[in-house]
Amino acid sequence: MTLRNYHTHTVWCDGKHTVDEMAQAAVSQGLQALGFSGHSYTAFDKSCCMALADIPRYVAGVQAARTRYQGQLEVYLGVEDDLLGTRPDFPRDYTIGSVHCLYRSGAYHVLDYKPAVLLRAVETAYGGDFYRLTADYFEALARLPDVTGCEIVGHFDLVTKFNEGGRLFDEDDPRYWKPALEVLEALCRRELIFEINTGAMSRGYRTAPYPSRRFLEAIRAFGGAVQLSSDCHSAGTLSAYFPEAAALASSCGFRTVRVLTPGGWQDEAL
Repeated sequence: MTLRNYHTHTVWCDGKHTVDEMAQAAVSQGLQALGFSGHSYTAFDKSCCMALADIPRYVAGVQAARTRYQGQLEVYLGVEDDLLGTRPDFPRDYTIGSVHCLYRSGAYHVLDYKPAVLLRAVETAYGGDFYRLTADYFEALARLPDVTGCEIVGHFDLVTKFNEGGRLFDEDDPRYWKPALEVLEALCRRELIFEINTGAMSRGYRTAPYPSRRFLEAIRAFGGAVQLSSDCHSAGTLSAYFPEAAALASSCGFRTVRVLTPGGWQDEAL
């Protein structure tokens, strides 16, 4: 398996390094391909997304890197398109569809910023019931392909970011996993790709990637495809925990990962 990452953030959104710095790091770390996926514009939360005025600069920077590193690194232009964001209108190689926020009771509730913010959302919008929030989250995920046109589903079970060890809710409770499995099966029927995302591991929130083993085994059973993703926000985490993610995928029955190449999407042996 070659090293490839398609979930990369730069200074144009909430990343720490420039496009060129990320590309240089990818070459030095032996990556075959690097895809950039700046956060789409979200008017309700501008702290993490690309500003509308910066999107042309982001596109130009990635296109310049594609030319500059030709022969050393495959560079792809993508976007991480939030369900509640403004639809990006630039030509690109792929789209990651994600849900970071829910809109309920007249307010936006960010799910992955801080535990206190998530707890406040549960209390104010869901009557203290985590399972109502998680069901709402997975219902939102089901809309991703129709709203964003995505090929890739970003961090499927993001609602567990702060739930290491079951500190917030029980992931074995059917109120959590049954709605999730229904959505998962529907998305697999749409032939979407699920990223095995190590971002929360590299940032110290989780000891295993998204999705959990239960969901990875279900994706395999439903005939779905996966790819490795570091969801990196800094040059040092471009391929963080990829060996662990690959081992998990293999133990769940996957023998290939879905990769983007100059010839299109292909399956590559793990």
